[in-house]
Formats: sequence, C-alpha cells, structure tokens
Amino acid sequence: MENFDAWIGKKEVLTDYTHPRSVSMMQALLNQPDIKNNKLPHLYQWFYFLPIVNGENLAEDGHPQKGAFLPPIPYPKRMWAGSRIEFIAPVLLNQNIRRESEIINIQFKAGKSGNMYFVTVKHSIYADHSPAIIEEQDIVYRDVSNQPSISQPLTPILHDEKPFSYKKSFPVNTVTLFRYSALTFNGHKIHYDRPYAMEAEGYPGLVVHGPLLATLLLHSFQQETPNKKVSRFEFRAVNPVFDFNDFFICGDVQTDQAELWIEKSDGQIAMKGKVEFTEV
Repeated sequence: MENFDAWIGKKEVLTDYTHPRSVSMMQALLNQPDIKNNKLPHLYQWFYFLPIVNGENLAEDGHPQKGAFLPPIPYPKRMWAGSRIEFIAPVLLNQNIRRESEIINIQFKAGKSGNMYFVTVKHSIYADHSPAIIEEQDIVYRDVSNQPSISQPLTPILHDEKPFSYKKSFPVNTVTLFRYSALTFNGHKIHYDRPYAMEAEGYPGLVVHGPLLATLLLHSFQQETPNKKVSRFEFRAVNPVFDFNDFFICGDVQTDQAELWIEKSDGQIAMKGKVEFTEV
C-alpha cells in the first residue's frame, strides 16, 4: 500500500462559461424539447470545466494521465463512485463560472472484493463570484485483480420490497453512450470500446456512465414533482449498468426528501440516491 496523503489539500482552479449549447444537446439526449430557460439545470455543471488533454497525454483507458491534479495511484481502473451536492444558488446560462477543487481525503481499503483507493474531491462552483454549488465527489481506483470477469456474473444487490411514487424506464443503447461521452469529452473506453471493456477490464459489455444514471434519477424526480425545489442531491453507484440491461428509474417521494434508485429488470439495484427539497 502506497501512501498518497501528501496529495490531500492539493487544489485546482478552473474557469468556464455556461454556453447554452451543452444544455440543448443534453435535452436532445433525454428526448426533451429544447426548453428555453435562463437557468442551468441541476447536474449540468458536469458539462463544463472539462479536461482538455492532447491524445498523447491520455492513459491506456482513455482518461487523462494521473499525476497532475489527481494523485498517481497505480491501480488502472477508475470509476466515479458517487457525489454529495448542495445547490446554494442558481447558475444562469451565458454566465462566467469558476470551480475551485481540492482533494480532501484519500483512503485505502482492502476487502473481499480486492484493493482500492477512494479519493474525495470537493468542488466549489461560483457564478459571477457568488457561491452556487458545492459537490463532494468520490473517485474509486481499483486493482486490476478485483474486476469482474466475463464468466463471473456480478452478485445481485436486491432492493427490499417497498412502495414507490413512480417507476419509469429510459432506453439506453450504444448511441446514447457515445453521445454522452462526446458531450462530456469523456474518453474512457469502457463506454464505447467493447473489446477493451470486456478483455482489459473484465466487464460483460459497455458500461453506462454513472453521472448519466445520476442525471436520470434527478431529471425524473423533477419531471414527476415540478413543484419541489431541490436543495441537495446525493448518489452512490452500487452495481454497473451495461448497454444490454433494461432498467427502471424509481423514486419514493416523502415530506421533505425522496429516496431514488436505479433498478435493473432482474431486481438488482445499480444506484441509490437521495434528494432533499422544499415546496415551491
């Protein structure tokens, strides 16, 4: 186990501009009309501050090489494990934004599933110098030995039977994955290179992006409850969704919060989320 504590406290500052084209492109991906709104939808901050890296500076998996801002953890498999997001103030379209990022924790874990590091990054986003969004993002680095093999199915993580306020489907195919990768300038091969995903990382197919699933969770909640103002959202990836999986977007809406989850057609839970809100 290598110690990366020296990277805790490392900071990065990026600036961007909320051009509405990214919003229109995501709405098209979601099969929504091009809604004319002057506010950036929740989670669409992920379409800005994208790493612009030359091809020669990409790692084998398609990600930017580690060691600039993120620590050079030797484990080759990287995944976005989850986030906790606080929405402080609206971000407008056609607005200057700034993101201040800091590595706040690095934790090594060894268990039955193998060795892994969890890196937590805190992103503070400012719109015209005013605080707007605070997000803590967990990135997991896995040893190659603890990836699922093609011949070994993933252990089902079943959801306890419970009532739900809505249960919706959204078809995802290879075109959806390609368009989302293009929108986020994400070169990670597990989302579009089937031989790499299966042979190098041991998955049975292409992996659906975690942030895309999280966006479907919150997008569906806001569609179903337009009278509720979201103040906080968190999600945790539990089990991968692949391009051949059918799945449901579920929500159990309560008084001032809601439990959200992605449920595969076979009952496996892929992602868990929670949203806090107030009535408009």
